Amino acid sequence: MYVVPDQTGRKAVVTGANSGTGKEAARRLAAAGAQVIMAVRTPDKGERARAEILERHPDARLEVRRVDLADLASVRAFADGVLADPAPLDLLVNNAGVMAPPTRMTTADGFELQFGSNFLGPFALTVRLLPALLAATAPRVATMSSGTAAYGRIGFDDLQWERRRYRPNLSYAQSKLADLILTRQLAALAADRGWNLLSTAAHPGYTTTNLQTAGASLGGEPSRLHRLGRRLDFLPRQGVEQGTEPLLFAAADPGAVAGGYYGPGRRLGLVGPTTTARITRRALDPATNARLWAAAERLTGVTVPETAPTGTTGPGATIRGTTAPGTTAPATPPGP
Repeated sequence: MYVVPDQTGRKAVVTGANSGTGKEAARRLAAAGAQVIMAVRTPDKGERARAEILERHPDARLEVRRVDLADLASVRAFADGVLADPAPLDLLVNNAGVMAPPTRMTTADGFELQFGSNFLGPFALTVRLLPALLAATAPRVATMSSGTAAYGRIGFDDLQWERRRYRPNLSYAQSKLADLILTRQLAALAADRGWNLLSTAAHPGYTTTNLQTAGASLGGEPSRLHRLGRRLDFLPRQGVEQGTEPLLFAAADPGAVAGGYYGPGRRLGLVGPTTTARITRRALDPATNARLWAAAERLTGVTVPETAPTGTTGPGATIRGTTAPGTTAPATPPGP
């Protein structure tokens, strides 16, 4: 089992920390000494997960806070709460997501659910938390992608699947490719601005969690992706402890590099110890990455100023969006 390096004195936010890889990441980061904010959509589930972790690690420092990545107002409120603490934020783990609901659904702001929850929400959260991250000595943002990113396409002419026929698996693949692009573009931005911020990504291979079933149960009959998964029981799979290790490597290991991508190293990249994963060429084009970043800024109304504040946290240090306080993106998001 991968041993997480000492995290004493570090403060971390882990999204989706009530179950699966998020819960395991929160547990092992806290066991290594980190103060962990468990960012969850349903606080009751988060409190149950916290109690379970404390049973194994009584000295763990864990706090449950609510955030709904499918609601930009919730993202803003959560970020403001983190920024209100003068202590810097050392680590953001963008783990939460939804997978392959069988019918097209939308977020509170009118975005297609997978693109909104898996990419736009984490994007807005990351940018809003930059002041707290840049105040830390060695901050990191680790974002969970997926092996499906390898066949993802960014449909710039229809990011929300409004004009083309909704395909659950291709929508998911687009959102996970977007997460990989988020990682690469944030790393490029950090290098350009001279920020001491490490942006990394990971994928869990074929790890058994509730992700495969929770999304598929939304809105109707199970999706083709879910049905296909049930027919692929012969494929190698692994438990959550092993499957979380690429994310933990990306989040905490001194060997992780800017823009690095990590995943299981055995049997088609589905299981096994962590290794460097191949990045699809669709996430390696700087022009495409910058274009998607600009589209995300426009859709969420959250932008990075020309000079991002460093060394200061608190509500006044919040990176402001282009929309007025208390407003969100339009109900029907414009195209890029």
